[in-house]
Amino acid sequence: MKSYLVSTKDLSKEDMEDMYLLLSTHFRGVKRNIFDADLANKNWVILFKDEKVEKMQGFSTLLIYKTKFEGESLSVVYSGDTIIDPSAWSSSILSRAWITSVNRLRYDYCQGKLYWLLISSGYRTYRFLPIFWQEFYPRYDTPTPEYTSRLLEFLACDRFGRYYDRQAGVVRFPYPQILHESLQGIPSERLLDPHIQFFEMRNPNHLQGDELVCLTEISEQNLTRAGRRMWFADYSAAEIYKDKPRLASMVP
Repeated sequence: MKSYLVSTKDLSKEDMEDMYLLLSTHFRGVKRNIFDADLANKNWVILFKDEKVEKMQGFSTLLIYKTKFEGESLSVVYSGDTIIDPSAWSSSILSRAWITSVNRLRYDYCQGKLYWLLISSGYRTYRFLPIFWQEFYPRYDTPTPEYTSRLLEFLACDRFGRYYDRQAGVVRFPYPQILHESLQGIPSERLLDPHIQFFEMRNPNHLQGDELVCLTEISEQNLTRAGRRMWFADYSAAEIYKDKPRLASMVP
């Protein structure tokens, strides 16, 4: 499987159709008009394909934008729809491709600090944070710093409006996407992980599609050892957003 980073304006109709079909295969409650509107509000997407048959195996949409908070200019990466075929869940390709892509794109979005605004209705997504980032919030072992709490609330209110529950720290969309029952649940052995225990406690209705709002700063200094391996991976094969074609292989 290979990953590709492409501007949403350069997506083919075939790719968009494959993305929708893949998402609706694994999630309940996927509506085409909402999917199209969400995609239109993103500016990049990472595609995962079986290179032998060019079959779509997954994707992750991204919105990278600039804003100001308390007089400070900063940039934000917001992760949208993300799905990888369950056959590849044991692979690191999603995390490798995501970190590699953002590392490349950050040079075009270099206004102040860069933050990752992540919403998570599944423990696998939340688990990316402690694996790759030293400081992230909310977390089980330390309270969210006051400044970070204010920034998270500002970004969440700005992005999700009335769907954001400030007290609970979760987003409740009117048409949530819910994993099919065969893919739901947290294995009992995974609950031995305190991070996953915390996720279940903070987002008790995740099976109904509630999304926990999380925030971390994307910087080299904030990377874990595993994150640094991804960050400094070889991605020199192609210019992904300056040269044609805009579709470029990122991860073998």
